[in-house]
Amino acid sequence: MILAGDVGGTKTSLALYRREAGGLLRDRMATYRSREHAGLDTILRDFLGGGAAVERACIGAAGPIENGRCRLTNLDWEVDEASLRRTLGVRGAYLINDLQATASSLPFLQAPDRAMLQKGETDPAGNMAVLAAGTGLGEGFLVGSRAGYIPLASEGGHVDFAPRDDREMRLHAFLREKHGRASVERVLSGPGLYDVYRFLREVEGMAEEPAIAAEVSGMEPQHAIVRHGLAGGAGACAEALRIFCSLYGAEAGNLALQYLATGGVYLGGGIAPAILPALRRGQFLAAFRDKGRMGNLLSRVPVVVILDPTAPLLGAAWFAATGGILARPHGSRS
Repeated sequence: MILAGDVGGTKTSLALYRREAGGLLRDRMATYRSREHAGLDTILRDFLGGGAAVERACIGAAGPIENGRCRLTNLDWEVDEASLRRTLGVRGAYLINDLQATASSLPFLQAPDRAMLQKGETDPAGNMAVLAAGTGLGEGFLVGSRAGYIPLASEGGHVDFAPRDDREMRLHAFLREKHGRASVERVLSGPGLYDVYRFLREVEGMAEEPAIAAEVSGMEPQHAIVRHGLAGGAGACAEALRIFCSLYGAEAGNLALQYLATGGVYLGGGIAPAILPALRRGQFLAAFRDKGRMGNLLSRVPVVVILDPTAPLLGAAWFAATGGILARPHGSRS
């Protein structure tokens, strides 16, 4: 039995997998609100309260891993690999970055788990990259080798936000005044989408219908912006979503160039599936390909949205099963 975990600032998901017919079959899964618990150990004990015998485990955590420890970026938790092994009573337990876990799922995603934005020309042995906007922004990648794929971690979501035009320069100044520094996560995340909307309203003076503005100022502004933005129109919600898609495409193109991801760029996290119709309207791919002399190369890179929200769990399970060297898949089920 393999235990897989996906630990984030908003929620923590755990699942048990077992090997079957060359793939992995998920036995059961549970999701917890992270902030309602003191730490991961209490969640693990609750989940395994039935006495399931775990042989191997892998936890993907939303933060940098240093010396087997992770201080989560958006939650006051510390997760420790040694503590994980003691709690589970197994030596084969791994603590990895959450995007490293998501990247580990890419070779095993099935057709219903993917939505194509650009078919491109897949290089079967090429590197792959994943860009995941949600509570924050995560980046990770797979390096192709003769032994198989090697998943590697990144904290690329915290690199500098690079404006491309005058309006984005003003957005950059707005973010610097608000946060002190403008990283790309400050625009490509749920809170980032709200900040883009606030910039349009407060700095650019963009109009919004009073009822919509009141809804956006409520408890879940990002959801309101997405709902009204998908409907289109000339209001600030629609424009914020257009800007967000363009920025998402620009960063995805950066990722493809940085990692030479000829095997594909994948969009993970919760936002991309929620705004899929907007991603298909053109701004995303126009920005993705807008890389000067590299535009032709990027037009051949497949771009895919991950539809399965449990992909990080599947990836963590495969990491545990293989020790982090992912052979070419023969099929999997989740």
